[in-house]
Amino acid sequence: MPSDIKELTRPELVRWLEASGIAPYRAGQIFKWIYLRQADSFADMSDLNKTLRQRLADRFTIARLGKAREEASRDGSRKFLLRLADGRHIESVLIPEKDHYTLCISSQVGCAQGCRFCRTAAEGFIRNLTAGEIIAQVRDAVMEIPDADPRRLTNIVFMGMGEPLANLDNVTRALGVILDAESGLKFSSRRVTLSTAGLASRLGRLGRETDVNLAISLNAADNKTRDLLMPLNRKYPIEALVDACREYPLRPRRRITFEYILIDGINDRDEDARRLSRLLAPIRAKINLIPFNEHDGTPFRRPGEGRILSFQKILTDRNYTAVIRYSKGQDISAACGQLNARNAGCGAAAASPP
Repeated sequence: MPSDIKELTRPELVRWLEASGIAPYRAGQIFKWIYLRQADSFADMSDLNKTLRQRLADRFTIARLGKAREEASRDGSRKFLLRLADGRHIESVLIPEKDHYTLCISSQVGCAQGCRFCRTAAEGFIRNLTAGEIIAQVRDAVMEIPDADPRRLTNIVFMGMGEPLANLDNVTRALGVILDAESGLKFSSRRVTLSTAGLASRLGRLGRETDVNLAISLNAADNKTRDLLMPLNRKYPIEALVDACREYPLRPRRRITFEYILIDGINDRDEDARRLSRLLAPIRAKINLIPFNEHDGTPFRRPGEGRILSFQKILTDRNYTAVIRYSKGQDISAACGQLNARNAGCGAAAASPP
């Protein structure tokens, strides 16, 4: 049965071509057709001979994800419920910015981390996405932007369903294609951000194997509160996470982004802000403050605007870059997992990226 060619990195395709007696330079041509010209058929690859096109068609497919549902926001954000080949669903969000688009993508079907503020957590973990399924979210989203729109898709954030570091093998394989400047999707590593709940033991490998931006979903500066919000903290407490961040191989002039979802009465007090400023002092850090986006079934509430601004001021007075990231798509099912939950019959907007 033919397999999806997007599951292959370019070196793997080179090896298949060489094993088939085909010149390895053909891999670059094939990749350009798939990722730059958006070809859906090997028959369209006019600079390949007919025999090679047929051999490729016999061995591979060029699969796209099915679009099961779409919701559009007044602010221009578009959320897609995407159907995988096995019938499972994931979500991605295409977010319009002033001069470009950002795409929020998923790395798993469901999630095992159990963060109490996250809608995806209610679904539990089902499986990892393959490299090809991760790549497909980006490749397909490019086609969603009208030709007449001068803005292009330039930014990617791994902030959708799932924990990217729990699927690191497939995430790094996908990044090889996404960042391939010769014949892949040609994204700059400076415009790709991976957000993690804090799998401290895998941060070092991420930093060695990629140079994308790192974002840590922190959400509390003490273990008691973080244990309440994020069960993962019991395995990787704040001290271990901060140590891993201090040792992370940051590129020059880059900082780690710490995402802090502000929840009324839980982690939004002045003393929480002061504790956060002390915690991050040893790290080259910037902070994204994300007011909680309320959704069905959650006991948590969003703080008032005055409380949000007071929290920010404490951090900026201590010389931190602390930006309030107001959610996009608040009039649609834009919390991670929310559209999928509604599709399944059981039923925080996508935050602007760092």
